[in-house]
Amino acid sequence: MATDYYAVLGVQRDASAEEIKKAFRRLARELHPDVNPDPKTQERFKEINTAYEVLSDPQKKQVYDLGGDPNGGGAAGFGGGGFGNFSDIMDAFFGQASQRGPRSRTRRGQDAMIRLDIDLEEAAFGTTKEIQVDTATVCGTCSGEGAAPGTSAQTCDMCRGRGEVSQVTRSFLGQVMTSRPCPQCQGFGTVVPTPCQECAGDGRIRSRRSLTVKIPAGVDNGTRIALAGEGEVGPGGGPAGDLYVEIHENPHQVFQRRGDDLHCTVTIPMTAASLGTKCPLETLDGVEDIDVRPGTQSGQSIPLHGRGVTHLRGSGRGDLIVHVEVQTPSKLDAEQEDLLRRLAALRGEERPIGQFQPGQQGLFSRLKDAFNGR
Repeated sequence: MATDYYAVLGVQRDASAEEIKKAFRRLARELHPDVNPDPKTQERFKEINTAYEVLSDPQKKQVYDLGGDPNGGGAAGFGGGGFGNFSDIMDAFFGQASQRGPRSRTRRGQDAMIRLDIDLEEAAFGTTKEIQVDTATVCGTCSGEGAAPGTSAQTCDMCRGRGEVSQVTRSFLGQVMTSRPCPQCQGFGTVVPTPCQECAGDGRIRSRRSLTVKIPAGVDNGTRIALAGEGEVGPGGGPAGDLYVEIHENPHQVFQRRGDDLHCTVTIPMTAASLGTKCPLETLDGVEDIDVRPGTQSGQSIPLHGRGVTHLRGSGRGDLIVHVEVQTPSKLDAEQEDLLRRLAALRGEERPIGQFQPGQQGLFSRLKDAFNGR
C-alpha cells in the first residue's frame, strides 16, 4: 500500500485499539475543518479519517496488514466509507462514549408486584407480614454465568468479539459501510458452547422464597410498599429489580372506611331515641358505650374523636362516626296502640300539622326549569 495508515495516525503497528482511537481523537480535534479551514489541513483530515476507518475495523485491518486493499478500490475519506465513522468524529469533539460494541449478557432485572390482603385493624395500626414470592433468582449451578460447570463463554469467531458484523455496499456516494448485530452471538460478542442445564444458559431460575414485609400504620387500598432489590434477577445474573407490595384492605363487618375516618350505623327503637340510652360498640380499641342522648333524631351522628385509622403521614388518628337510625314500629298490639294514642293526646299530637319544606329537585328537573325560564 502507498499510504502507511499507522504513520498517518502516529502509532506503532502493534498499537492497541484504544491507542489507535486516542490518536484519532487527538488529531481530529486539531485538524477538523471547523477548527482549521486551511485546504491542506482538510486533506490531512481526510487521511486520518480514512486511516482510522481501516485500523478500527478488525476485518479491514487484517486485510491491510496482509497487504491487501481494505477499501476494495473505493474512494477514501468522506466520499467512501467515511460515513461509517461519523460517530467517532463526534466522540472526538464532544467526548461521548461510542454505542458500538458487544452487548452485555448481564442486565438489570424487571420490577415485580404482589398483592397483599390485610384486615382493617392491621391497616389502622400497622403489622408485619410473611409473604411468599415467585421470582427469578440467580442460578446456583452456574452462579449466573450461563455456562455449564467447568466451561465458560468463548469469543464469537464470526464477529471476533465485536458483537456486530459489517457490510460494505456501493451507492452513488461511493462505498457505504453498515453494521448489524452478529447473527451467531446475537450481539453479545461471546457464545456459550455448553449452556448450563439448570437454567438453559440464562443464568437465572424461578424459585419461591419468603420475605418479611413491614406494613406501616395508615396504609389504604392501592398503597404500594417498595422493597428495593427484591424483584426479578436480571439475565446473566444481573442486579435484581424492585418488588412492590400492593395493599388490599378486606371489607369490615361493621365499619366503613373513608380516608382515615371510620363510619358505622346504629339502629335504635323510637322509645330509646326519645328517652336516651347507651349502646355498647366494639371499636378498634375495645368495647365503648355510645351515649345516645334523649331526643336523638334519625340521621344524627355521634363522633368518637381519635378512634379511627392512624394517619400514614403525620401523627394522630382519624375519627369514628356513629350514625343513628331511629326505627319506627310497624306492628303494634292493642295495648301498645292504646299507649301511643294516650301519649299523642298528652302531647297534643292526635292530628299533627306537618311542617313542609321545599323538595330537592333532580338535575333534569332543574335543567328543564332553566330552559323554561322559571
